[in-house]
Amino acid sequence: MVSGGHPRAPGAAERSQVPELLSRPSGGRAASMPLLGRDGEPTLFELSSPGRRGWSFRETGVPEWAADELVPAEHLAAAAPALPEVSERDLVAHFSRLSSRNYSVDHGCYPLGSCTMKYNPKLCDAVAAMPGLASCHPAQPDQQVQGWLAMLADLERILCEVTGTAAATLQPAAGAQGELTGLLLMRAWHESRGRRPTKVLIPDSAHGTNPASVTMAGYEAVEVPSDSRGLVDLDALRRLVSDDVAGLMLTNPNTVGLFEVDIEAIAAAVHAADALLYYDGANLNAIVGVVRPGDMGFDIVHLNLHKTFATPHGGGGPGAGPVAVSERLAPFLPGPVPRPVPGEEGRYRWVMPEQSIGRIHGWHGNALVLARAYAYILAHGAEGLPEIARTAVLNARYLKERLRGTYDFPYDGPCMHEFVASSTPLKKTTGVRALDLAKRLIEEGFHPPTMYFPLIVDEALMVEPTETESPQTVEALAQALLAIAAEAAEDGGAAAAAAPRTTPVGRIDEAGAARKLRLTWTG
Repeated sequence: MVSGGHPRAPGAAERSQVPELLSRPSGGRAASMPLLGRDGEPTLFELSSPGRRGWSFRETGVPEWAADELVPAEHLAAAAPALPEVSERDLVAHFSRLSSRNYSVDHGCYPLGSCTMKYNPKLCDAVAAMPGLASCHPAQPDQQVQGWLAMLADLERILCEVTGTAAATLQPAAGAQGELTGLLLMRAWHESRGRRPTKVLIPDSAHGTNPASVTMAGYEAVEVPSDSRGLVDLDALRRLVSDDVAGLMLTNPNTVGLFEVDIEAIAAAVHAADALLYYDGANLNAIVGVVRPGDMGFDIVHLNLHKTFATPHGGGGPGAGPVAVSERLAPFLPGPVPRPVPGEEGRYRWVMPEQSIGRIHGWHGNALVLARAYAYILAHGAEGLPEIARTAVLNARYLKERLRGTYDFPYDGPCMHEFVASSTPLKKTTGVRALDLAKRLIEEGFHPPTMYFPLIVDEALMVEPTETESPQTVEALAQALLAIAAEAAEDGGAAAAAAPRTTPVGRIDEAGAARKLRLTWTG
């Protein structure tokens, strides 16, 4: 607000102002493009012209309300904020041009290892947008949203069946929040039995959110080393397990894309110390419908619905990270949860579990994400879910074998839905790093894979082609990676070091950008 009332509507003189058009061409754009930015796209501030608005309302004759009469003077700004003033046409064009520069799962292959960036059926979006789902408010009484409650209850049932567990909460909004929820459940269960262990074990290849979640939950993270196979070192685990350990967080398949073949022995070692086994569901899409975490001995299972069950992933969300648990942990789940009304078949109500740890998310979680996942599951059915896992594994194994002999595989067991390659040999002979390979791959029309993760692999390239890519696309990705390596051998890595050369923005100083942040427009 501005002292003295709202800023007035632009006058005729202001409306007549037209920005100058630059005559210099840039980035292949028309010479008349106004105020071209350094990379060929102006910022909103550069497009701004005094008096322009992105809206237009007719005069009603109703006098403007006086802000200075309703709001104390000390809370009023002395001047209008320095915001860009642009027309609706320029605003839409600006963001449309920017959106066309973003690479997405709808543009092509997005083999970002450990993140499962796959094509998502538009059917799921259409279902979630149905008025009966999208037009409800979470504060509506139970009797007005029976369809929602029935759907959420059925989704919980399905997720428990898929994971081999007894009950679940749908509240967590992402995998990391699911992790924290699972650890708080772990803490509540131990405390209910008079125990206060202080440590949680985590493999050295784990996702970075694991130790962060452990710390947030008030535990000390203790690293478990990998053995020469890239799997949990069982002997080291047995030495680390003690009465002071609350549990072990484990991803299976693990972060190097390998199935933990010793999982039964791992579970036995953890349970022998009266600790719990926690399943990080980041890689569930590799085994969904084929193997169940609960049958492996896991007590707590979080699922990334935005990875396994098709909700849009990336760009900060939206996500959903339900947590499923064994029978003994069900009383501690966050609440409320949808449960049948006794004596009234087909009706549901919200119920708070007996020893609930309380809410983990406002209202009932990212509900429309849950609706998308429910639609995806029903569309595939019990027969289709295992096919997702088998196809994901097939694509990854095919791609890995195509790259054999050119790229190194430090942990070379049969991969599941993803694998970790190393470009160390190429770096030694040509100087080309994993980062250079990734930038060069952009020029070939592919999004780069994950780089430098997990940390236990030097010059790591973590690749996940996903189950939604065709054999032709996977083969094209293989040819691109092989061609880049061959090119580097011929030119000494010159092309890779200069990449990307075909994008609106070339190689940036990533370290400098991280160390010298510019969070606001300064001209």
